[in-house]
Amino acid sequence: MRLVLTLLIALAGSAAHAASPEDDYIAARDKAIADITAQESANTAIETIDAQNEKALADLQQRLAAILGPLSVKDFPATGTINVQSLNASDIGYGMLDGLRYAQSDDGPSIVASTRGLTERWLKSKSSEAEADFKLPADIGAALKLDSFYTQAIGSDAAFSGTLDFSLKKPDGADAVVARLGGWTQDVGPIYDQHVVVAVVKGDRVLIAEAPASPAVPKIAACDSIWAAADAAAQKAQQADQGSDQDDQQASDPANAAWEKGDADYRACMAQRLPGDPSFPALLKQAQDLADDMAGK
Repeated sequence: MRLVLTLLIALAGSAAHAASPEDDYIAARDKAIADITAQESANTAIETIDAQNEKALADLQQRLAAILGPLSVKDFPATGTINVQSLNASDIGYGMLDGLRYAQSDDGPSIVASTRGLTERWLKSKSSEAEADFKLPADIGAALKLDSFYTQAIGSDAAFSGTLDFSLKKPDGADAVVARLGGWTQDVGPIYDQHVVVAVVKGDRVLIAEAPASPAVPKIAACDSIWAAADAAAQKAQQADQGSDQDDQQASDPANAAWEKGDADYRACMAQRLPGDPSFPALLKQAQDLADDMAGK
């Protein structure tokens, strides 16, 4: 009897410590990253590194597909491709959120799906970043409110700049929903190509939808005037500093400060005035529909 109990306890202990599919995915991902890093250090031919990168990404995509299963959201495909674009730290698209991206086309609406566990692990790694620009809170709810989350999670070569937050009705069964209007940019100033971004946390799933704003976000003259004045002031400061004895960094500081303040003031103006524009109800409905569809309402 004692032997039987001992065996049962041993089996229970081994089961408790068995690696989960998410653990296996993380282990495979980290090993692939380490292998590619080692090859770069050894000056391996870039063609060889790229081939290994593609092979590893394909393996990780299969693992994620097994973890997530097929997507069931209206107007989106059931199968997706890996959201992480590269396992090479030297490449654009390295370090994105572990998940699958579902889209009908490259420039149309898309959904990135992950699990709560993978998202929490990803955020934990970001919470320990040394550089402030890359640091994110470990809490999912707090992270979803930040531009930097979307820049790092689903962006690759541009930063997300939020214009305003939508106030949505949380779909039945959802644990959290965050909806934002904003755009992707590599510079400060107005972004006329705006997108609706909606994140839904439901049970073990984290879903992030992105779609071009429909209708297109209109230009608002008062807000454009704010940016035009800031841009003119920044250019004037830049011209005044040309030929000075200051180094390039010191000379650019006043101009950059004017541009950054103008950008912030412009977005604040849009956030204040856009809800009164005739286009806003349709934009709000677009965000609510995405949230409801992802929550399975």
